[in-house]
Amino acid sequence: MRIGILNNLRAGRSQRRVARMLAFLARCPEIPHVETNSGEHVQDALLTLANQDIDILAVNGGDGTLQRVLTEIVGNKLFAKMPAIVPLRGGRTNMIALDIGSQRNPVAALATLRDSTRSPGSLNGRMIERAVLRMDLEPDGVTHYGMSFSVGLLPRAIELTHRMFPEGRAQGVLGSGIVAGGLVLRAAFGTLDGILQPDRMEIVLEGKPLPTKEFILMLVTTLDKFFLRLCPFWGRENAPIRFLAVAAGAVRPPLVLPRILYGRPPAWITPEVGYTSHNVNHIELRVDCGLVLDGEMFAPRPGRIVRLSAAQQINFVRA
Repeated sequence: MRIGILNNLRAGRSQRRVARMLAFLARCPEIPHVETNSGEHVQDALLTLANQDIDILAVNGGDGTLQRVLTEIVGNKLFAKMPAIVPLRGGRTNMIALDIGSQRNPVAALATLRDSTRSPGSLNGRMIERAVLRMDLEPDGVTHYGMSFSVGLLPRAIELTHRMFPEGRAQGVLGSGIVAGGLVLRAAFGTLDGILQPDRMEIVLEGKPLPTKEFILMLVTTLDKFFLRLCPFWGRENAPIRFLAVAAGAVRPPLVLPRILYGRPPAWITPEVGYTSHNVNHIELRVDCGLVLDGEMFAPRPGRIVRLSAAQQINFVRA
């Protein structure tokens, strides 16, 4: 099986780690690779790799890079045959790579992948299938693909993390963990204002509207877990999209919040007290606030309609 590498040189890692990856690739002339310095160059880079007859596409970048890759290969069908995707932990945030269990060091992970492809059947235990989110925006008239989506609070928290911490790795799990922890404490003991200001949304799940109109938080994903192994979902339906919404008037008992964050709420945490979690196939939103899809930010827009569905299943490879 032939590997190809898309290497995002500006994904938030240090120049030393970039140099290590480039040095490794220089020792592996059999592996085609393309370097890119911005998201705008991802399409051209993928077109180059699509002409190399590759079976496995390794993406050395963060979640934002991977979101652009998924949009191009799933939405724009740049490859005649869908390659298996290997997310390397080469960015500020790497929730997709963390979810499937990739190694911390992207060079070591790539070396493991290279060695594995030399033995027939060696990837069987490394293949992990995941559904991909399709996000249609109106009146924007655009479609994007990714793995995790949120509105309102999470985009504001990401912006706060970027303001508080220097560019680079500190804006990833470290910064996100500190900001998330502070917001959880403030939500439990403080008032809902500023960054925690509830957002007005009209949410429709499988054609059924939620009665609540203002929410503190809404999360959507096809992953099993987020950073710090968080998994604030407890739907039991047989559907690929995990959904959580926390209403503005939700009860906020401090001792119960950790159980909610890890998907093990007590039985009395229900929509009646402000918490709704389901597994679904389709979601429609009407929102004015900002959006985020796998780290890719979309500015607020009045009257925006967002449609989310599970586009298709693709194979990821743990490296």
